[in-house]
Amino acid sequence: MDPEEGSTAVDNIVTQFNTYEDFLDSQITTVDLYYLEDESLARQLVELGYRGTGEVVKREDFEARKAAIEIARLAERTQKKTLTSAGKDLQDNFLKALAVREDDNRNGKVSSVIFIRDRNSHGQEVSGYIDYAHRLKIEDFEVYFNGKRRLLPRPTDMSFYNWDNHIAVCNSTPNYQVIADNPEGLLFKYKRDRKILNVDPKAQPGDNSTRTPIQTQLYIQAVIFDHISRRKT
Repeated sequence: MDPEEGSTAVDNIVTQFNTYEDFLDSQITTVDLYYLEDESLARQLVELGYRGTGEVVKREDFEARKAAIEIARLAERTQKKTLTSAGKDLQDNFLKALAVREDDNRNGKVSSVIFIRDRNSHGQEVSGYIDYAHRLKIEDFEVYFNGKRRLLPRPTDMSFYNWDNHIAVCNSTPNYQVIADNPEGLLFKYKRDRKILNVDPKAQPGDNSTRTPIQTQLYIQAVIFDHISRRKT
């Protein structure tokens, strides 16, 4: 049998029966029980491939595939639970844009860099670039999607600038290396495929990258850069 067909057959059996014993019992006929007069012996003969009416599946293959399917199911359920934007009544375009990108940033399909310019709680004008995927991993975005707090750049983000006291900070993240000494302006190198993201509004953002200005009521200015990695994983 073709390996792929064999794998499909095992998957069908695993999803059909809760336990390996249930599968063995399905292969035992009333004639088998009549002559053997022992259910345990009948199961053993099916397991060894001497008796049975269908596919021969080893116990270890059944249990391994059963465990793998369960792990995949739990992972999918966990992933759905971690989407903090799910079910929220989002009114502003900025929050809607974050929600659309949340799943892809969590699973690594897309890496988004968020530029925000606005005033902080002290009335100071600040701006900066945020590694969205990284922020999603280190904090709960529930407060942002619920509207209880506004997402603002911090001194710990990829780039932060306070226009009032002229404090400027740059930090590399698990996803991006900051290139701050470039004469043409700030650049970010995506670590997975080493592609350069250029955030200069007068320049092209770079290979496999897009720049999307967001019309929002929450900030003075908001822009989202999306990068799709072409590197095979």
